Amino acid sequence: MKFFIDSADVAEIRDLAETGLVDGVTTNPTLIAKSGRRMQDAIAEICSVVSGPVSAEVTATDTATMLAEAKVLSAIAPNVAIKVPLTPDGLKTCRVLSERGVMVNVTLCFAAGQAILAAKAGAAFISPFIGRLDDIGSTGMDLISDIVEIYDQYPHFSTEVLVASVRGPHHVVDAARLGAHIATVPPNVLRQLYAHPLTDKGLAAFLADWEKTGQTILAPNETEAAE
Repeated sequence: MKFFIDSADVAEIRDLAETGLVDGVTTNPTLIAKSGRRMQDAIAEICSVVSGPVSAEVTATDTATMLAEAKVLSAIAPNVAIKVPLTPDGLKTCRVLSERGVMVNVTLCFAAGQAILAAKAGAAFISPFIGRLDDIGSTGMDLISDIVEIYDQYPHFSTEVLVASVRGPHHVVDAARLGAHIATVPPNVLRQLYAHPLTDKGLAAFLADWEKTGQTILAPNETEAAE
């Protein structure tokens, strides 16, 4: 499974990218607004940090203006993926862009039928919002299961399932079990994946036992060289 970071906070993205575990980034107008930055500037800096796909979302609702905005956003960096809403105009835009070789992330997917349309339109990514489905009493992970099953029936579909609206590590693990290609996660959720109390407890015990030996692995000069 690939991990995308769902954020427009460049400092957070840079910190997590240093782990080598980040495969891409997703943004949206809300995240850009929270950053307080001009969209083009934020996307350009993110693309300089992460070499994988960076989703930049159009804000228009008609095809002609979406295509005009996509032209501006695509010019920022070669790894920009244009994000469009799952609407008739959004899918028309997706079809045109995909035929031009532009990566498209179709967002705000809440039904398997919508995911079929996005794949037929040539989307590189489909973004089902599982957390928002959970919020209204549905089971978001059922949608991931349905989309993965459907896409598996049609090898010519190249659309990757990008699990969005992730609320915790359980969503990431469940999506991975179902075979989703990507999870886009807020920075705090990615950090939560590291955490387990038994890991912390075990490490503390190992270090306490090591300290009792009085040994060091690195000599003082080797410690300085490592720094």
